[in-house]
Amino acid sequence: MLAVARCLIVVLNLGVSADGQPDATKINQPLRDELRRMFKDDQEARMKAIELGKQERPDPDERKKLEAAYQDLDRKHTTRTKEIVDKHGWPGKSLVGAGGAHDAWLLVQHADKDRAFQKRCLELMEPLVAKDEVSKQDFAYLMDRVLVAEGKKQRYGTQFKEENGAMVPQPIEDEANIDKRRAAIGLSTMAEYKKLIDEMYKPKSKSTKDG
Repeated sequence: MLAVARCLIVVLNLGVSADGQPDATKINQPLRDELRRMFKDDQEARMKAIELGKQERPDPDERKKLEAAYQDLDRKHTTRTKEIVDKHGWPGKSLVGAGGAHDAWLLVQHADKDRAFQKRCLELMEPLVAKDEVSKQDFAYLMDRVLVAEGKKQRYGTQFKEENGAMVPQPIEDEANIDKRRAAIGLSTMAEYKKLIDEMYKPKSKSTKDG
């Protein structure tokens, strides 16, 4: 379940950013709507896989089918997102609104088959954080994603993996100060985040399934 475990949690933890903009007349509404459609398709596909994985005896063939479905969707979304970035640069809040910028980030967060593209987007996003064109939280999640993919320790503890049936964080840099770093960008404590993840992925109880 590792591939699933590192996807939907981030959306549940962060939520979608507010849509208020300094000048809404400059928003590219068609692009914003397209990003929203891709975001919704992404989440729907992953939720199906997560719900199946929480069953006591999930059908392995059905799991493979669902995982293949969202992986195919990731490839399709990555191709389209690259086209958007090539044309517009990073789609920040001024271009697609706060919600659209968040949706674009999620699509890149799940572009795991194209690590070079993820790193390129991280570099494009970095100078935009100070301009409030990019959410600090979105930037932190993608940073951790890129670091873990490179075999390095993450800074904000956002990336988890399944180990012996439990969800545990990937290695963390300067772990003693992790909550200070998280608080500085508006994230909850690691304990609170871990609780959220455990709730998200814990198997359904028999009473829940029967009731």
